[in-house]
Amino acid sequence: MKKYMVLLMFAVLSACTQAEPEYRETRYIFGTLVEFIIRGEDEAKAKRAIAAVDRDFQRMHKDWHAWKPGGELVALNKALAHGEGMRVSPFVLPLLKQGKVLEAKSGGLFNPAIGALIGAWGFHSDELPTGALPNFDDVHALAARHPSMADVSISGDMVTSRNSTVQFDFGGFAKGVALDMAVEKLKSLGITHAIVNAGGDLNTLGSAGERLWNVGIRDPRDWGVIASVQLQGGENLYTSGNYERFREADGIRYAHIIDPRTGMPVDHTVSASVIHENGALADAAATALIVAGPKNWVEVAEAMGVQYAMLVDKQGTVYASPEMLARVKFETDKKLTIVQSRPLSDKIIELSHSRQNKMTSMH
Repeated sequence: MKKYMVLLMFAVLSACTQAEPEYRETRYIFGTLVEFIIRGEDEAKAKRAIAAVDRDFQRMHKDWHAWKPGGELVALNKALAHGEGMRVSPFVLPLLKQGKVLEAKSGGLFNPAIGALIGAWGFHSDELPTGALPNFDDVHALAARHPSMADVSISGDMVTSRNSTVQFDFGGFAKGVALDMAVEKLKSLGITHAIVNAGGDLNTLGSAGERLWNVGIRDPRDWGVIASVQLQGGENLYTSGNYERFREADGIRYAHIIDPRTGMPVDHTVSASVIHENGALADAAATALIVAGPKNWVEVAEAMGVQYAMLVDKQGTVYASPEMLARVKFETDKKLTIVQSRPLSDKIIELSHSRQNKMTSMH
């Protein structure tokens, strides 16, 4: 899991009346604060729903964690490291399947199979890593073996890998999967208006009264908000950032987001924000866009089906799609350099039609 100790720094502005009560509760899970806002329900019903979601979250934290003993993913990683396969539960299997699809969409820039590289840098711990840096030659050698979800075979519930360096780490998208599942659980329990915010990554359900959900995107250079954006029910906002989880040595900061191609931390981009109806995809895309950086992010966003995206590089330059710029309101007094990309929606529609035509021809 991504382990961010963050402020719940964005504003959620809702138009509440006495006829439409609002219940808020905060839990600590996934190494961060998770805030629930439920509207239009009595407190008892809201509490029961949140408790049910929290039970799911606790199991996710155990069985999806790549390094804490006793979890299912830890056992699977051990089996693969020994060249063995393992049967997995329905609780883990969907993440493996989604991971394969999302890695392929991203061209390998989002890669849940590089757990060994993440471990080599020390970013598997709940605490920030300290001590000596890994040997860079060893890191490059591990990256050169190209651990990938493409190496993973799934037959029923049996998981095997032809590459023994494959070690799963779901930190790049587990929060998105978890919040997608949380919203579905809330809906199944009769909740119609809610927001679930895990350290700045959030899923929405329904409306915020007479207004849209109004949320903030954190400024990666300080603890403020760089922009706000309004979300319709069902839209989700995810931000990946290199500004909190890192290690330093000899005055150099090494961030926790790893480029799978080199095994080295990304240093050119500090944050990427994505709006999408699928939280898992938004979460994975935000990570992939950071790795892609200012030169290649547009192509990756198009390949992943993302229209609304914004990046901030280490100089503070903002890169964004025109679709995103049409929706955000910048909330900073700092002078910003903004680089607008070509429209993403036209290409995404073209790709969608191409896939549909291909499927039609196959039938």
